[in-house]
Amino acid sequence: MTATTYAVTGLTCEHCVHAVTEELTSIGGVTGVTIELVPDGASLVTVTSDAPLRDEAVCGALDEAGDYRLISS
Repeated sequence: MTATTYAVTGLTCEHCVHAVTEELTSIGGVTGVTIELVPDGASLVTVTSDAPLRDEAVCGALDEAGDYRLISS
């Protein structure tokens, strides 16, 4: 089990949190997602998974959820 925290821009409300959580949990091996919402900055998104995730998979899920961007991992 591994947990990785990403800084993500674009999240402004609980609807954003729900959309991002839904897309990230659809990645194979993801067992949990928690988000510390920072509406005017970088929200902290922690993803728990069976194995480390590729940044490309995380970026793809964020793109599917909306206009959210990974700024660091």
